[in-house]
Amino acid sequence: MPQRNDTAIWSGLFRISADSGQTLQAQIRQAIVAAILDRQIAASMPLPSCRILAEKLGVARGTVVLAFQQLVDQGFLVARERRGHFVNPDVLATPARPHQKAPDQANEIDWKARRQIAASDMPPPAKHDNWIKSSYPFVYGQFDPALFPTAEWRECNRMALAVLEIRNWASDMVDRDDPLLIEQIQARLLPRRGIFANPDEIIVTLGAQNALYMLATLLMTKGSKVAMEDPGYPDARSIFRLAGADVTPVPVDHSGIVTASIPNDSGFVFVTPSHHCPTMVPLSAERRQDLLARANRHNQIIIEDGYDSQLLDEAPQQALKSLDRSGRVIYVGSMSKTLAPGLRLGYIVASAGLISELRALRRFMLRHPPANNQRAVALFLSLGHHEALVRRLSSAFDERRKRLIHAITAFLPEWRSTDSAGGASLWLEGPRGTDSRGLAEAAASRSVIIEPGDRFFDRTEKPSRFMRLGISSIALQHIEPGIRELATAAGRRPAAA
Repeated sequence: MPQRNDTAIWSGLFRISADSGQTLQAQIRQAIVAAILDRQIAASMPLPSCRILAEKLGVARGTVVLAFQQLVDQGFLVARERRGHFVNPDVLATPARPHQKAPDQANEIDWKARRQIAASDMPPPAKHDNWIKSSYPFVYGQFDPALFPTAEWRECNRMALAVLEIRNWASDMVDRDDPLLIEQIQARLLPRRGIFANPDEIIVTLGAQNALYMLATLLMTKGSKVAMEDPGYPDARSIFRLAGADVTPVPVDHSGIVTASIPNDSGFVFVTPSHHCPTMVPLSAERRQDLLARANRHNQIIIEDGYDSQLLDEAPQQALKSLDRSGRVIYVGSMSKTLAPGLRLGYIVASAGLISELRALRRFMLRHPPANNQRAVALFLSLGHHEALVRRLSSAFDERRKRLIHAITAFLPEWRSTDSAGGASLWLEGPRGTDSRGLAEAAASRSVIIEPGDRFFDRTEKPSRFMRLGISSIALQHIEPGIRELATAAGRRPAAA
């Protein structure tokens, strides 16, 4: 057990880093709490003085003083006059953390054999854990810290933490949502897609994937038939299959999903009509009308994912939901691509009867998304911050997309991009024989991150010559150098600028 003057041992209990993303004070508190709960500090042993600990850690004395004071307020430490700070004996009276025992291999449970759904067998997500450290991150679905409205988001969170606001969201809302957020979705987000809904036709979700999972759980069962785009959104495909549904791939061309190829016996049709995932082409007006007519004729339910529809387009199209007169279209929306993917906030718009059933289901799953986040986002919308952010992102992404197309034309002329305006990514088709996975590995060694396109296809032999380049996270000035490096990885010598 360390003694008071064993400063080297004391400093060994702390791992303070300026790059951790947490304040130094919070890191000190976490280290002390962990040491207390792990029985590394005895109640009879005083902690080092604030001055000594500050010197060992290389931080300001005031930082340590504030950390100690908060731990006293929380009951982890007690301050004894003229003697210093000690561990509160009451904390040590609680049972110690049990030590992990080596697993008994002979009696180890085979959880894979006991599972009822094969979630771990589904295609894994595209993971780019260190994308932010990459020089050229052509990743999709992440955010650009330089464009994130930090000051405005902080303002809304401070407002949500006001005493009167806490009273609004701290209680258990059971199956309800923040009424202010529902109001803002109804008044500010949906009309831009031509959707006008009543409050009882909207439910808040933990993002679009949570929305799809709830819909699949509620509406689908073993043998349900779902038609969806191929290539298409891979996680949606997996979610439907986890529910037991049979997924039928339907081809996509320059006008979106080929509606004539949708089987008549499909009970559900999943589409991304605003910007198709992943080619970004919009569903044509003729196909939209045909899709709705077929759904009415064959008693089909359409699940519309408003994929990449939050940004401002030069020629925006109304959502399928806005054209629906029979209540067959279920609209799934998300704020991940505009505000932040880590926030995990989305919504479903559907007939009141379905929303009521979804609320009943959600109550058993998670009751409701965190109410403090709902209130902060509601305030963010109500103050006009989201509208300003959408304009800023739309302008920045439009400029990046044009720069990306120009760079590809110059340095990768054999690659063909989808002719589609808007959205936060570009879909590319390489020459026959291209191995985009091999290219991704070669590019990664040059600090370029791209996404191979084979994961979007639902075929036995997946095409390997496609890739997706995201533009939401890469700075404008890095696009051309990044494509130069990608061209080098592809075996081409970039031409002089």
